[in-house]
Amino acid sequence: MAEVMASAAATSVMGSVIGKLAAMLTEKYKLAKDVERGIRFLHEELSSMDAVLRMLSEKDDDQIDPRAKDWRSKVRELSYDIEDCIDRSMLNHSQGGSKANFVRKAMRKVKTLFKDGGIADEIRELKSLVSEQSERGKRYYHINQCLTASAQPVLLDPRAPALFQEASDLVGIDAPREEIIRLLKCEEKQHKVVSIYGIGGQGKTTLAMEVYHKITEAFDCRAFVSVSQTPDMKRLLREILSQISKSDFDRSDRLETDHQLIRTLRECLKDKRYFILIDDIWNESAWNDVLCALPRNENGSRIITTTRSKAVANKCCTGIAAQMYEAKPLSDEDSQRLFFTRLFFSGDDCHPDLRKVSDDILKKCCGLPLAIISIAGLLANRSKTVEVWSNVLRSIAAAVDKDSPIDKMKRILLLSYFDLPHHLKSCLLYLSVFPEDYSIDCRQLILLWVAEGLIPGQDRETMEQRGRSYLNELINRSLVQPTKVGADGTTVKQCRVHDVILEFIVSKAVEDNFVTIWNGNGFSKNYSSNKIRRLSIQKDISARAEEIAKTIKNAAHIRSINIFGFNSVLVHKHASEFLNSQVLRVLNIESPFDGCNLGHVKSFGQLKYLRAGHQFVGVPKFPEDIAKLQHLETLDLRKSGLENLPASIMLLQKLVRLFVRDSMHLPDEIRNLQALEELSMINLGIQSVEFIQGLGDLTYLKVLEIDWPCSELRDMKDHKEACISTLSRLFRRLRELRVRGRDPDATCSFMALCVPTVPPLQRLLLDTHNLNRVGPQISSLVNLSRLYILVCGEAGKEGINILASLPMLLSLTVNLFFDEDGDSSILYARHAISRQGFQRLVKFNFRCWREAALEFEPGAMPKLQRLKLHLVARCQFKFGEGGLVLGLQNLGLGLKHVAVDIYCCAAVADEVEALEDDIWGAAAVHPNRPTLQVERNYYQGLMAQGCSRRLSDHATVGA
Repeated sequence: MAEVMASAAATSVMGSVIGKLAAMLTEKYKLAKDVERGIRFLHEELSSMDAVLRMLSEKDDDQIDPRAKDWRSKVRELSYDIEDCIDRSMLNHSQGGSKANFVRKAMRKVKTLFKDGGIADEIRELKSLVSEQSERGKRYYHINQCLTASAQPVLLDPRAPALFQEASDLVGIDAPREEIIRLLKCEEKQHKVVSIYGIGGQGKTTLAMEVYHKITEAFDCRAFVSVSQTPDMKRLLREILSQISKSDFDRSDRLETDHQLIRTLRECLKDKRYFILIDDIWNESAWNDVLCALPRNENGSRIITTTRSKAVANKCCTGIAAQMYEAKPLSDEDSQRLFFTRLFFSGDDCHPDLRKVSDDILKKCCGLPLAIISIAGLLANRSKTVEVWSNVLRSIAAAVDKDSPIDKMKRILLLSYFDLPHHLKSCLLYLSVFPEDYSIDCRQLILLWVAEGLIPGQDRETMEQRGRSYLNELINRSLVQPTKVGADGTTVKQCRVHDVILEFIVSKAVEDNFVTIWNGNGFSKNYSSNKIRRLSIQKDISARAEEIAKTIKNAAHIRSINIFGFNSVLVHKHASEFLNSQVLRVLNIESPFDGCNLGHVKSFGQLKYLRAGHQFVGVPKFPEDIAKLQHLETLDLRKSGLENLPASIMLLQKLVRLFVRDSMHLPDEIRNLQALEELSMINLGIQSVEFIQGLGDLTYLKVLEIDWPCSELRDMKDHKEACISTLSRLFRRLRELRVRGRDPDATCSFMALCVPTVPPLQRLLLDTHNLNRVGPQISSLVNLSRLYILVCGEAGKEGINILASLPMLLSLTVNLFFDEDGDSSILYARHAISRQGFQRLVKFNFRCWREAALEFEPGAMPKLQRLKLHLVARCQFKFGEGGLVLGLQNLGLGLKHVAVDIYCCAAVADEVEALEDDIWGAAAVHPNRPTLQVERNYYQGLMAQGCSRRLSDHATVGA
């Protein structure tokens, strides 16, 4: 198999090494002449090697001489080792160390490589620095020869905008979706399973999700989970519990075994009518494990499964009322529509000259949506000419001919990877550190890229912006899938990697020794023969923790450690085996149940990113040596068990982001962290006055989240005044502020102090008792684009419209809660939203936990795209005709999605049914026919028993 051997790992790290060598040549280091000459030699030599590596990275394996392949691998490892030497040397230099020793070691490594690497017969030894430039061409003669075999590929425009696919734009899905819905229909009480099977990349998950959201029958609970190739049953069972029962999920933390979780889940579901989608089942044993947790109760429950294996699909359908459905390739017409939509934003807009070549390209894609999307991404910004497209066709033909459909798709993905610029290859390979089906937080991903040195540059803020651009490029090329998009429609918040693409990424990352992975079946094949550069532990390894700890023999070279799953034994008892690297840049321990001792923190001189779960269980305090982490930029302790941090943390001069839990007490000297830009979650009630005053001195602070517990501050006048004074200072420069706690007087006070200054605030979360009092203050925030407000008191019939004049508001979330101490008469209100205001709003989330209704007048929210409502069904008949929601059909023509959660507790059956009927009826007559998802939140068992509560029995309130 002719694979693309683009060593992104080598080109990425080489660029980093060259940059650091250049930095060492500046006047800052005041080097001796012989040391300077040695570093200059390394800089020039590695620069030439990097140029050749970049050319090699654009060639197929078949086009590269075997000696060049061997040389490339050696250079990759060499570049890692030299960078490690540089980092340790720079660290030691700051503590009085010597550079000369580093130069001697690094030069020996370079000379050994050229002497033994077999690149050219002429190379026997390095000549003097004077003759080096003329000799360099000869040393790389054989490599340069193999590069002249073919022309360079045309690169894509890296500034292409990201494309986001709406459900309404899916092609070829209507008929399969309706067929599966028909298969799910059966006797009212009959338990039913439909198993969808087909090769990877055929759109099984997309089809299943469409069915999942389209079925309108009433179920007590729903859940969607992915099993993946190496299933983590604890995670999977907890995920189901989290979706069907919050109370049972909260208790599940104490359940340690699969059997305990299975019993809990069965007990929870035994009397329920449930609908569960189980995606990506790889083998029969995984299905058996899941099936044990899903009781067959003859309440009309439904299960959908997806799998690549026909045998697994058959197993899913054994012994129960079930149907198998084979996912079909797209038809020629649908393939063409998908292809053209991706390229031209229209299903039939293609220049006549390109019709023939596009038909030939699509034939090579065999109707596989993932292959079609991948090739469309490759072509998106190339010249739309017959010549260019024909060249792409020839490349596809050479890659996919004579193979099965699944092999063809993988080879098409190779072409897409091959076409990436160098910087994107490294960023894409880094996604291999995340487990299959993992929901990736995009901001966290970008910070990891920066910490790992995968984003070029020196200015951190610019590098983060560039990282966002890189992510958009990968999404635009359909190599990464956006799963959550911000209200502005251009910022992706969460993403994932299709499992077929991930398989390829993992294989390339392991091949290049870019990452070493433990995924449940053991370490990836590269761990035994190479130094570990990046370690990703993706599954529970507690049973083999001691064995694995002994296996990791090259911990001194580990640059990053990512730990997922429940691995408390490994990180608590065996930390010394792998937490002793002086070149560690990233320590990302995600699991909230880990126990870990950071006793080696003093050796982490290069660490930039530290995220820790509950790894301090049993550890009395955070290490005092934290002050030695002078390169640390991100410290995330939100899930740690710590209550205090040492004073030495205030010596971290490069710390940009500090995330802690609200119960944590921080040292007084917060003003020392002058680089700090983000700080959350700070409980002002437990911090000192000196700390609060120091907050106001953080001139670069942009994001702040605080808890302002008025009950704790009621008798602390000085404390409260310090809070108001500090927040009024910060309010003039913050970009994002989240204030939890309900003290409307204090909130109004610090906001009022900012008038007439217009704050730059763009995002605000506020917890208040009285919307009418803080509303006028909020309405002055003309730059606000996102607002999340929790109201536990008076809102008034026009309360929401107080916010309507905000000119830049894109996203609004309003939570109306009960006020246990207040006047119950204020709870009954119909909130009318007029056509004035909310002119740019695209996302509206209204969560009502009180007896209140909502009305949209004609022309209201003209740009709205997404609407989510949480409504109390027991109030359905208290507001007259139309019930809890009036005028949904009056919303703007851009409305695409409506989701409604119905709170059924204490409601009778006809209240719930009437509310559902009203919502479905209004959505059906809306001009844009938005997609609608209606869920009953809370089980039938919590509903009230009795007769109807229709209007004839109750007076109308607030109509």
